[in-house]
Amino acid sequence: MAREREKKISRLTKGHAWLSIVFYFIAYHIVTAMLIAVLSIVFYNMLFSRLNAEYSSIEYMAQIYEAADRLGDENTLRILDEDDRPFFVKDIKGNIVYQKGDITCSNEGVDLSMPLMGRRIFVYKDTEKNYFDKGIFKLLGNGIIQGETVEEINSSSAGFEKAMEEFQERVEEEAAAEESGRNSEEILRDISITEPGFGLFSMEDMADSIPVWMPVRMGSRGYTMVAKVTLGMDVDDIELIVALVEAFILINLLVFVILVFSVIRSIRRQKEITNLLFIDDDTDGNNWMWFLVFAEKLLCKKRNAGRKYALVNLYFVKYRNYCMIHSLEAGKRILKRVYHTLGGYLGSSAMVAHVTSSSFALLMEFQEEEGLKARLSDLISELEKTGMGHKFSFQAGVAVIDVSLKRGRIRKRKSVDLEKEYNDACSARETLEPSEESGIVIYDDRLMEEQKWVDTVTELQEKALKNEEFVVYYQPKYSPDTNELRGAEALIRWQSPEFGFVSPGRIIPIFEKNGFITEIDHYMITHVARDQREWIKAGYKCVPISVNVSRAHFIENDLAEQIRDMVDEAGAPRDMIEIELTESAFFDDKNALISTIDRLKSYGFSVSMDDFGAGYSSLNSLKDMALDVLKLDAEFFRGDSDSERKEIVVAEAIRLAKSLNMRTVAEGVEEKDQVEFLAKQGCDMIQGFYFAKPMPGSEYEDRMRRNMEEMEARAAEEAKAAEEEKEAEDAATKVD
Repeated sequence: MAREREKKISRLTKGHAWLSIVFYFIAYHIVTAMLIAVLSIVFYNMLFSRLNAEYSSIEYMAQIYEAADRLGDENTLRILDEDDRPFFVKDIKGNIVYQKGDITCSNEGVDLSMPLMGRRIFVYKDTEKNYFDKGIFKLLGNGIIQGETVEEINSSSAGFEKAMEEFQERVEEEAAAEESGRNSEEILRDISITEPGFGLFSMEDMADSIPVWMPVRMGSRGYTMVAKVTLGMDVDDIELIVALVEAFILINLLVFVILVFSVIRSIRRQKEITNLLFIDDDTDGNNWMWFLVFAEKLLCKKRNAGRKYALVNLYFVKYRNYCMIHSLEAGKRILKRVYHTLGGYLGSSAMVAHVTSSSFALLMEFQEEEGLKARLSDLISELEKTGMGHKFSFQAGVAVIDVSLKRGRIRKRKSVDLEKEYNDACSARETLEPSEESGIVIYDDRLMEEQKWVDTVTELQEKALKNEEFVVYYQPKYSPDTNELRGAEALIRWQSPEFGFVSPGRIIPIFEKNGFITEIDHYMITHVARDQREWIKAGYKCVPISVNVSRAHFIENDLAEQIRDMVDEAGAPRDMIEIELTESAFFDDKNALISTIDRLKSYGFSVSMDDFGAGYSSLNSLKDMALDVLKLDAEFFRGDSDSERKEIVVAEAIRLAKSLNMRTVAEGVEEKDQVEFLAKQGCDMIQGFYFAKPMPGSEYEDRMRRNMEEMEARAAEEAKAAEEEKEAEDAATKVD
């Protein structure tokens, strides 16, 4: 999961920049290659045209010489002498029969291929200026033919004849290949570059005249004319090449500028995306996304494998209250101050991120837990001073990321589930009382077992509800004057096949947090209504049974109608079901709560407030809501602290309830003197271990039966006593 998230973030933050860079890099090289190709084509076209023209010129000279030689016309030969071009003529045996100018022809030659012109030309290098080892000759040459020196050529025909024979053989081989059906690609491949070089030409080469000697075979007598030609470029050619080179440079420069601009723009956009992803709006610092990515990278580095880290959930207690009293802007300023205090105190060795409005995530290296606690305690003390006249509190939950071992050896962490670790840190912090006091808790084995239990209950809750593993227990409520059964409270128990009997204290808080408590409310109301129906059918004198409805249920606008329909469907009288609300429900939407209570009462249900006195809004709630029953919190009857003051509070609460036409129930009563005190104060009902513990439905049914028998016996005794008293009065009257 973490790896996938990191890949997605990497694509967002880096993909666009790299895509642009790669695209423009490819475009740059494509444009460069195209420009080089254009320059090459232009240059080759110029060169081959020049070679072809020179070859045609020498062919013409050879025709003139051949005609003059055949006719013995010396005047015609003078035409050749008027040309400044040096040349010489060899007979078939290699003897020089005619020459003009200095012969600087070497016996080393090269076979030039000119496929665009459709011909091949053999040339010899010039002994004064040798260009055979560079430029066009190195690129186009099919190999240098070695022969005798120029002196040997002048004195003997062997070297020249050998070179010409090799040249003729190659021409004949090519012709034979064409006749045998070889395609042009194969021919070109055979006469292609054998030793390709780089640097097609230079400006110096283009401006200079490149001398070579070009042989042309003459007519039937087998003579060969070898003439000197100069391969150079005129001013127009050079200007064209220079213009193309300048265009090449400008286009490349333009593409390069576009590339640089695109890279800069991509980097800026990447930075903007990174800020959107990783920067917190409230503190202008790092956020949770940044923490997830970079904290895991830090933990998974090889050099950190042997180090222990603490992942801390730092909670700003009562931050929301501060914002309500002051403003959101003032709250943000405090958050920034806290963030910078954290960064300054912890330094660069730790990582800090703002997670939610009142929570920060810290990653700290540590050695021992005691040292870690001391450091966090000092940090919290420093943070408490950021209020400038306000006393702030901070709570810290810690999850330890220990060294990873395999067979006793430290190994590099492959991955760390930071979300799970942070959740463990939050779970540890939530075990602290929701007060204004600072505190530190480290997630340990006990908390781990509790978390496993929460996960187990959450996993099994649906199955348990479907299989009716939840059992309804009843705790009777008695009159303190007559010990008569006046009511009961329905309480839930879990009879689990896996875990046996499970008390409500181990499951109800879990259901309240995960929202399953609303399903439990429906379950309890339905089962209590069914039990009431069956007991009424059996002839028992039933009393109202209160059923707790969670505050989470009161967000539903049709809650009163839901309860009405469930009770009616079960077939129980509505006045036998009492809906019990905890005082904490009065902190929610008061108008919605008042509307629901009024509708419940209109449908015939009675409504009670549980745990009166446990909160701070009790009197205000009584002012606004027409409740039927007031249940005094069990804490009034526990402990030994100043019992006189408690008695005054309880007595006044009972008096207040009576003034509002409300019945009273005292919870958690366990002592006889408490019962006597409550009876004296006029409390209507007592619920507690003094009379009875919570019990299964079958035992409660026995209680109802015994209560009926006791009440019937008491009624009979009272009737008998009344009758005896009347008889005594009648006898006294007769005597008078």
